[in-house]
Amino acid sequence: MTMSVFFQAMSVIGDRRSRDLKAKQEREKELAKVTIKKEDLELIMSEMEISRGVAERSLREHMGNVVEALIDLSN
Repeated sequence: MTMSVFFQAMSVIGDRRSRDLKAKQEREKELAKVTIKKEDLELIMSEMEISRGVAERSLREHMGNVVEALIDLSN
């Protein structure tokens, strides 16, 4: 009986991981669709002294809004 409980628990954990992975993949797809301006990206990179990847991620998470991205990065 304990093995059955163990396998049920492992199944629940596996299902949760699958759902979390799928949600993360969907979020990444949505973020990839956000249009960002090259000049906004360069502004954030130079002002905040951060990598292109971090600047781009912040802009995408803020739907291309450079002001919101800068505020979030400065906090």
